[in-house]
Amino acid sequence: MSLINAALLPHSPLLIPEIGRANHLFLKKTSNAYKKIENELQDRPADIVIIISPHGLNQDDSFTINTAPEMEISLRDFGFIPITTAFKGATLMIDQIKNTLRPEYSLKLVSEKILDHGSAIPLYLLKNSIANSKIIIISPAQNLSLENHLAFGKSLGKIIRESDKNIAVIASGDLSHRLKRKSPGGYSPKGTKFDNKIIEYLSNPETAEENILKMDSNLIKEAAECGLKPLAIILGILKEYQWEPNILAYQTDFGIGYLSLSFKI
Repeated sequence: MSLINAALLPHSPLLIPEIGRANHLFLKKTSNAYKKIENELQDRPADIVIIISPHGLNQDDSFTINTAPEMEISLRDFGFIPITTAFKGATLMIDQIKNTLRPEYSLKLVSEKILDHGSAIPLYLLKNSIANSKIIIISPAQNLSLENHLAFGKSLGKIIRESDKNIAVIASGDLSHRLKRKSPGGYSPKGTKFDNKIIEYLSNPETAEENILKMDSNLIKEAAECGLKPLAIILGILKEYQWEPNILAYQTDFGIGYLSLSFKI
């Protein structure tokens, strides 16, 4: 029981064919990575899926948990209105997280029926394998350090290990948004350096946590990423597990680093 699947996955809307259209074809490797995770979740279904999204209702100094009993995917902002896809919230486990982690951690509880795109896109792409799973959406704190996020992940990991449920954790996040001149944040040579460092560090589980915590703050700022804090949380969750990295895909076609990585437990 407990943790059965863990992955870092990007949340580009272009991964959805109806949104990406012709551009969707350029992300075939990343789409295939999602299919591999989907197959794993079909072979070993998860009772609960925890999504760590950097695009929820982030608070300055608090971790945010969406407590809505039912949540829906809306991709209207991207010009696509799919058939309503709804998920039930894992209310019992959310209560356990709240009661266990307070007051050590500041938690902001919100009830948002419509999912943010950082959680909606992974859930939409994995929906066929998690239709019967309950969902927990957690968002990082804007002003707290990577150390705080790692510690939060370790505490959350203890709750997961003691659970009698099969639980999957997805860290939703992209790497640098400044890899090319056409990148959303413009070009910075530090964007590629950041991505290369992350991939290098994750390739060695024994030192991944230490190396990521020591990353230069200016490099992180210049990279304009959105995946580092979700990554710190999932590394904390994995602290008491032995894992091996399986890089499923890394693409930069649209000037953003899309890393798909499975943590093989």
